Amino acid sequence: MTSVSNTVERKRPRVKLSPPIIALLLALLLFLVGGVINPDFLNADQAINIVRLAAFLGIIAAGQTLVIISGGEGIDLSVGAIVTLGAIIVFRVSNGQNSLIVVGFLAAMGVGAFIGLLNGIGITWLKVPPLVMTLAMAGVVQGIILIVSQGTFEGKAPSLLSDLISNPLIGIVPGVLFIWALLALGMWLLLERSVYGKQLFAVGVNRLTARLSGVNVPRTIIVTYALSGMLAAFGGAILLGFTQTVYFNLGVPYLFPSIAAVVVGGTLLSGGVGSYWGTMSGALVLTLISSLLRSMQLPEAYQLVILGIILLALISVYGRQRSLRQ
Repeated sequence: MTSVSNTVERKRPRVKLSPPIIALLLALLLFLVGGVINPDFLNADQAINIVRLAAFLGIIAAGQTLVIISGGEGIDLSVGAIVTLGAIIVFRVSNGQNSLIVVGFLAAMGVGAFIGLLNGIGITWLKVPPLVMTLAMAGVVQGIILIVSQGTFEGKAPSLLSDLISNPLIGIVPGVLFIWALLALGMWLLLERSVYGKQLFAVGVNRLTARLSGVNVPRTIIVTYALSGMLAAFGGAILLGFTQTVYFNLGVPYLFPSIAAVVVGGTLLSGGVGSYWGTMSGALVLTLISSLLRSMQLPEAYQLVILGIILLALISVYGRQRSLRQ
């Protein structure tokens, strides 16, 4: 009788939390720790502000999620430069006119998609490693920005964009959170309910097997990098609604956090496994860590060092988890 009960006990399935849930629980823990360090940390306004700041990182990291899922050591290092370029394009095209917001967004996203397209072509056709290709493209974009602008950015952010992003739409919830929610829905549909999403995961798991199964691997990779560039430019345009101005390094602080947010959310750096829900949770965790560091009144240099160490540790841990890939 005892042996039977022991057998049943051994066969009982274990409850395993998914990485996005673990990241959410970690975010909740960090929020409570922040309340211990600073009692003013635990209030509704502070919580909304943290989620709002996480939204900008989460939106910018959307394209990075697709690239990392695609595998092949894929990380888009041009995201920071494209974020800056997207904000500049909306800034100059709209020039403060609310009627030109849509035109500015379309122009920014079109240019971002074109830059991503070039990244994808260089990686698939020219066989340039993704890190090298996207890093070189980041340098090219930054150089073009500097040459064209000469360090002076003319234009003006539309007031309607600022109202939509920063001001509450319902209660105390700012508009950027509704935009983030819509993007999350779109990313879920793209990854889980589209042919492209199924092909993307197949490519990330094993490119040879995907190709033998009829997936056009080069096309999938090119589309992925084009989407990454488009979403980065979109993130830059959204960020403009918050900053109300542009400068040369506007998107640079979001580059490595965009990678870390994806990894913290459980997307494997080897590709083939991941979700945007995880990236959203990862963005919350990183934003809470930054908020805690600021509440401790640490100098910005120390904050960057700590965030860099966290990123290095996460990459070291997740980099050991390898799926079958080619």
